[in-house]
Amino acid sequence: FRSCNNLATASTGNYITSIGDNAFNGCNSLTSANIGNSVTSIGNNAFTLCTSLTSIIIPNSVTSLGNRAFSSCNSMTSATIGNSVTSIGDNAFNGCSSLTSVTIPNSVTSLGNSAFDYCISLTSITIPNSVTSIGNTAFNNCSSLTSATIGNSVTSIGSLAFINCTVLATVDLSMPKSVIDGAANIFLNTASPLTLNVPTGTTGWTAGTGQSIGGNTNVTVNLV
Repeated sequence: FRSCNNLATASTGNYITSIGDNAFNGCNSLTSANIGNSVTSIGNNAFTLCTSLTSIIIPNSVTSLGNRAFSSCNSMTSATIGNSVTSIGDNAFNGCSSLTSVTIPNSVTSLGNSAFDYCISLTSITIPNSVTSIGNTAFNNCSSLTSATIGNSVTSIGSLAFINCTVLATVDLSMPKSVIDGAANIFLNTASPLTLNVPTGTTGWTAGTGQSIGGNTNVTVNLV
């Protein structure tokens, strides 16, 4: 259905098991898509440039979201991701500029590079304890993001993960400081001061103000 410009609605029914690469790419009149409970995978670019799509519910049957699956769906305000998805691909929601809320379920273990890049309306994000890796520039230019919670299982964070989140003022995290220090400039061009709330006893952290962490030179660390 690629570039079917007059297609307004789509439903996969209960027999389709996968939505392939580019399946609805460029269907810029598509306002609603009903993904059936038989679907287990959504391919690369499956809904890229569906610029009229306002929301999406990804059922619990789906285990993977491909690269750029919903990239540039710039009318999408909400996304519900089912609780069987284990990976969110590179650029999966890149450029979803109207996205104000997204729930990442506890099944997800990895967020791809630029997964939520330029989601400029997103105000907060909670990354669950199941996630072990966050890709490069995962939340680049999320310019309305004010707070983030990062789960305690993250062992790697990509470079520039939160760069240009200019109003990001509070991050709750519970990982060794070495994980943060191992990534380049993950908090570059975030709010000044930036407050990090870290559980007391977490390895490597020292309470104090005016610290230089992740590319931000005015970080307050609270041990809570």
